[in-house]
Amino acid sequence: MHTIFVTGTAGSGKSLLTARLLEWYSSNEVTPISINLDPGVSKLQYDPDIDVREFIDFYSIMDEYNLGPNGSLILANDLISTKIEEIQNQVQELNPDYVIIDTPGQIELFVFRSSGPYFISNFYSDTKVTLFTMDGTLAISPISFVSLLFLSQSIKLRLGIPQINVLTKRDKIIEKLPEILKWSNSMIPLLNSLNLEKDTEQSLLSKDIIKTLYKSGNVLSPIAMSNITMSGMVNLSAALSRILTHGEEEHKDES
Repeated sequence: MHTIFVTGTAGSGKSLLTARLLEWYSSNEVTPISINLDPGVSKLQYDPDIDVREFIDFYSIMDEYNLGPNGSLILANDLISTKIEEIQNQVQELNPDYVIIDTPGQIELFVFRSSGPYFISNFYSDTKVTLFTMDGTLAISPISFVSLLFLSQSIKLRLGIPQINVLTKRDKIIEKLPEILKWSNSMIPLLNSLNLEKDTEQSLLSKDIIKTLYKSGNVLSPIAMSNITMSGMVNLSAALSRILTHGEEEHKDES
């Protein structure tokens, strides 16, 4: 069993990417399932096979502990790790090849508190990988692009498993995409673009950050992906295969 954790900032396309991955693997003769780990989400782009909202009621938490929406979200996300056994039991009953886990939209509550790393560390799976969704409409600015790379590295450090960066909304940034890909593949074009920024202080800080990331060898070039047209899915699938199955596509044995 292979597990894909889909992370990213709110509105970056996590849920839609989860839906597309389900479609992709289902069409390739393997059995995927989805898990929604966001206790506060009201609407999803897919019908989850396992839903944390069955175990954690966001609105009941508000009433029981007399908390506002933000306080309830914090407590609800902290409770995720206490439900790992129930979720794992449901996964075992379904016996999938791939588990695609849609993590909470408030990434800071999942990744930077203890619940998220605990869940990822203790969730049983043969192999695991994180997808970090980088909102393409934010990445068109060199300073914002550096910020997303820095956040990506922070998540990788916190979760401690292999990671793939996915540049989402490819179809919305098609004219800017060649330049963004140049920034991804070489430090020099990115530094040149940062030199053109009007905010000198932000530009200098961004250059220091990107130089450090390149020097450490920790720049993960993103795979450009459109959740609407599925453009880029072949590249993403290949990257996932290299990590999860060592490049070998998995197919269900026919009996």
